[in-house]
Amino acid sequence: MAHAVKELFPQTKLAIGPAIPDGFYYDFDSDYTFSQEDLPLIEKKMKEIIKNDAPFIRKELLREEAVKLFQGYGESYKVELIHDIPDDTVTVYEENGFIDLCRGPHLDSTGKVKAFKLLSVAGAYWRGDEKNKMLQRIYGVSFSTKDELKKHLDFLEEVKKRDHRRLGKELDLFSMNDDIGAGLVLWHPRGASIRRVIENFWLEEHHKAGYQVLYTPHIAKLDLWRKTGHVDFYRDNMYSPMEIEGLEYEIKPMNCPFHVSIYKSHLRSYRDLPLRYAELGTVYRYERSGVLHGLLRVRGFTQDDAHIFCMDDQIEDEILRVLDFTLFILKTFGFEHYDIYLSTRPEKYVGTEDGWKRATGALESALLHKKLDFSVDPGEGVFYGPKIDIKVRDSLGRQWQCSTIQVDFNVPERLDITYRGKDSKDQRPIMIHRALMGSLERFFGILIEHYAGAFPLWLSPVQISILTISERHVEYSRKIFNYLRNDGIRADIDEENEKIGYKIRKSTVFKTPYMCIIGDQEMQNNTVNIRRRDGENLGEMSVEELAAFLKDEIAKRR
Repeated sequence: MAHAVKELFPQTKLAIGPAIPDGFYYDFDSDYTFSQEDLPLIEKKMKEIIKNDAPFIRKELLREEAVKLFQGYGESYKVELIHDIPDDTVTVYEENGFIDLCRGPHLDSTGKVKAFKLLSVAGAYWRGDEKNKMLQRIYGVSFSTKDELKKHLDFLEEVKKRDHRRLGKELDLFSMNDDIGAGLVLWHPRGASIRRVIENFWLEEHHKAGYQVLYTPHIAKLDLWRKTGHVDFYRDNMYSPMEIEGLEYEIKPMNCPFHVSIYKSHLRSYRDLPLRYAELGTVYRYERSGVLHGLLRVRGFTQDDAHIFCMDDQIEDEILRVLDFTLFILKTFGFEHYDIYLSTRPEKYVGTEDGWKRATGALESALLHKKLDFSVDPGEGVFYGPKIDIKVRDSLGRQWQCSTIQVDFNVPERLDITYRGKDSKDQRPIMIHRALMGSLERFFGILIEHYAGAFPLWLSPVQISILTISERHVEYSRKIFNYLRNDGIRADIDEENEKIGYKIRKSTVFKTPYMCIIGDQEMQNNTVNIRRRDGENLGEMSVEELAAFLKDEIAKRR
């Protein structure tokens, strides 16, 4: 691809072009602005290069030779990369007069490339730093056969259809507005309805699991975040402090110190532990504009947060409880497949090596006890402790980060929390941080794409639409509507003076699970005619039978 771009646009400078898990890309510095319309032209030139079947020739050069070579081509980005390579020799590859810096290995020749497609053009800062120049990135994919390529392109089309940003607009679920600010979500009535169902389910299950629900402020003195270590280790993701009456305050990036403060409001005994606090707490984090992505990466979001304060000998039991709780929640929302990772100590961390070893051991022991397959993710723990990450796989097999369980010996030390032990001496509790869904915004975005917007009945913002065939059926339809609504079913009614086919299509577009069609026969028989969104007709039934049928399906959360 780089060879083709250089031939078509000779003044272009080459930056970097790696293989990535789902394809490849190359970053270019060019005065010409690439667009989707340019991709077929580049593809055509690529096919010519492939047809030449030129061999890839590997060469090793001393650093000085490589610098001189690429300086001669005017490739300043390559020169910068060469200076960062630790070895004294670097490798380059050449094919038919085109030469590029690359570690390799390569195919034998260009003719071995069989099936490829250029997908998109995007902006990318050089080396991912927004202080550097914005480059142009072209993405593509390559496969061994045309059949494999077609299968992948079909998959990408399905992904596009399920894009939660598109469906969020079409289904009137949420929006974002530049006048309000990037990465800040507006929940529309239909989206808020689903959120309310999720929150009610969350609260109900946490009550059963022995959690106490809290509410905490959105700001706190900056000194609090200094004590927790966030200012030292998390500053880049925090907003600038604000001054209030001569004191610096910070909008909260986390809920944990507030929960600790509530813990410290009373003298605690070993008899009080484990103590489980939970909160649907909204936090704010500064994410660079380049990484914001619909609901999946935002600046203000609500964590389904919880903190468990326990004794050393309770850690593993509590982690086991959280694992069971997490998998139950995920399964209820339709996620049957997931991958589990044990994330260990990062380079920058607080606490002692012994504390990290104990915390990591407790997490690993719980996973082994549950006989759950997991992989170790070295260095991916948070600065205050190791963690278990659970990544769900959606209906397309894509992986999404949701749940996390973190053992923390450090915040209790930094914020000086204790409990009175059996020996009447003060002891230091262990703190377990956990989130089951991660954030409501991100989880909602994942749900939209998982179900392609066709939510199961218990989650659907409107569970049944009542559609009148003509104006004379409106009064009877309103009785049906009122009965269902009073029975706790989320119904709406379409009384527009439109043909019934139009109303059915409109309800189908909104992916409403059921439609209740009212005409002369239904009025005469005092019944309703029920149709599923997939077109299956369930026939006539009384409104009482309909309500019982719907409530049974809702209760099963299928």
